Amino acid sequence: MPKKKITLSSSGIKVNICIECKTVAFDRKKITGLVRRTAGRFGIKKAKINIAVLTDRQIINMNRRFLGRRNTTDVISFDVSDDGGKEKIFDIAVNAQLAKKQAKIRGHSPQAELALYILHGLLHNFGFDDTTSRKAVKMHKTEDEILKKFGFGAVYDTEKR
Repeated sequence: MPKKKITLSSSGIKVNICIECKTVAFDRKKITGLVRRTAGRFGIKKAKINIAVLTDRQIINMNRRFLGRRNTTDVISFDVSDDGGKEKIFDIAVNAQLAKKQAKIRGHSPQAELALYILHGLLHNFGFDDTTSRKAVKMHKTEDEILKKFGFGAVYDTEKR
């Protein structure tokens, strides 16, 4: 399957999207806007954000290779910035096949689920952590707030919990 790479840039935030899996159709401009404006919200002025939309098999291989885990996951993200550099560089890999399955279970669009995965990886790069229930609630609340702002709707709907 041929790779489709889309690069969108404005201001100091450059977003590259490499589509390896076409399971989920999504609005590239909307996703790029979500990424750029979220980066700006957290004080990022210059960045290169690379997003790979992968199959379940590809994300399993990546999870095993980089994290030593043998299972599937929704997103894997890395901050690969130089410590002394002014530009942030983030690599985010998302699982499109899992997004489609989870969207059906959760009752929203696959595009919203994919946007969640991208946002979740991005927030991890900004220092968010979901390893405790308190931290997870804070992260999910932030995700819902941002997703609603960009028209994807709340995925976790933390306000009802």
